[in-house]
Amino acid sequence: MLLLVFYVGKNLYAIETSRVVEVIPRVSYREVHHVPEYVAGVFNYRGSIVPVIDLCRLIRGTPSKGYLSTRVMMVSYPRPDGTPRHIGLMAERVIETLDKAETDFKDVGIQANEAPYLGGIITDKKGMIQRIRLEQLFSDVQHMNLLSAGA
Repeated sequence: MLLLVFYVGKNLYAIETSRVVEVIPRVSYREVHHVPEYVAGVFNYRGSIVPVIDLCRLIRGTPSKGYLSTRVMMVSYPRPDGTPRHIGLMAERVIETLDKAETDFKDVGIQANEAPYLGGIITDKKGMIQRIRLEQLFSDVQHMNLLSAGA
């Protein structure tokens, strides 16, 4: 499976590229009030209003830094009726892809109830890389009704 690798602080994470539509530079967001702090805001993506989740804020509690390599990974997910919808995932140093087998991921042995989207870990020459399970992340975000925004 092909993975897109990025940093959250000093730690490496990855998502499957099968859901990634494109990777874009950081853009200006419209702030949204009364939502969790990890929602960076919304922006116009190809004619649709799309929410952006700051993965650094979500995972570490601190906002993404403004590195030149800080990017927004546009990912798609199916609505209940099967039509695709997009959400932006912002992260620092979106750097490369990596091809690993599903069986390469090892269970961490610790599961935080607040972060069910954090999956197994693989080891690589760069260090340990933890997988973000997009289906779990979408489920968590769905509870905030963010995924219905712009529909």
